[in-house]
Amino acid sequence: MNCSSLYRSTVPHLRAAKFLVPTSWTTGAQRRTYAFQAAGAPIHQVFNRRTKWLQKERAAANVEQSRIADFLKDEVAARLCERLLDIKRHYPKVLDIGANSCNIGRALTNPNPEPDPLLPQSGPIASRVGHLTAAESSATLLYRDAELPFNEQINMTREVLADEETIPYEANTFDLVLSSLSLHWINDLPGMLSQINNVLKPDCAFMGAMMGGDSLFELRTSLQLAEQERRGGISPHVSPLADIRDCGGLLQRARFKMVGVDFDDIVVDFPDIFALMQDLQATGENNAVLGREMGPIQRDVLLAADAIYRELHGNADGTIPATFRTIYMIGWKEADNQAQPLPRGSGHINLKDILQSK
Repeated sequence: MNCSSLYRSTVPHLRAAKFLVPTSWTTGAQRRTYAFQAAGAPIHQVFNRRTKWLQKERAAANVEQSRIADFLKDEVAARLCERLLDIKRHYPKVLDIGANSCNIGRALTNPNPEPDPLLPQSGPIASRVGHLTAAESSATLLYRDAELPFNEQINMTREVLADEETIPYEANTFDLVLSSLSLHWINDLPGMLSQINNVLKPDCAFMGAMMGGDSLFELRTSLQLAEQERRGGISPHVSPLADIRDCGGLLQRARFKMVGVDFDDIVVDFPDIFALMQDLQATGENNAVLGREMGPIQRDVLLAADAIYRELHGNADGTIPATFRTIYMIGWKEADNQAQPLPRGSGHINLKDILQSK
């Protein structure tokens, strides 16, 4: 995602989303074991991790602005946590990896997370969480909201990670691992998912949300066309993202069972391209790709991109839409007593016959 901006945006409008449902040391006296990368070729580095850490630190330093721009992270965290309502369990130990400003911790304390007028009021999901560990590499971002009232409604500990791509916990530690809008900045996503599997207890779940697919395709195409027109070439301003078709395979590669993947398209309206880029910067979602062009985008390119954006994607009211595709994942750590799907071909009813009869 791009980092350049010229002035702060007004509060953007969050439109109704389209929702599509789919498809170490070992235990002992002296040693423990962590998941680690197998021997082989080094992992290809896409993102500069120090740059990403600096971007988060600088964004969180402006507390008021970063809180206003955090609306999308709060919304996605709330949607992710609402999926826990489908799992009737208590979670003694929960890990929030890549916690940002503890958006998940805040979402778990939301009252009545299932507002259905036909159902009785339900309490916050935090009542089913024994202890939440919020782990994040940026200390400023992690502790930004430590004084807000929601901290008193959940038993939570904040822990600063030395390396956001290494999970420093023992195997079989947590009853649930959550992650909201941080995995799309990980260089070795298969390795991170393997580490998450390692720290989970058997028959416990990982649930994550990350930006992917065609997120910010409007911004991407507008900047490319503007740079091609003004400078005769293009440079990367929007980060590469995983596709929804790849996420299920990555979870299976990390030895997760009963994998599920779906996504939301959340469309947010902004007054102009400058407001969009300002909010991306205020949330620490700046471009951190290795080999990116250093420094801000030239003003003539931005003005051209804004005009192209409005021409190709603009709304009738003069605003511009920005699409954020959020991929949601769930996978369970394998266990001996875990429920298993029936083998293919073992069914006694043909789905085709049922559909034809309707």
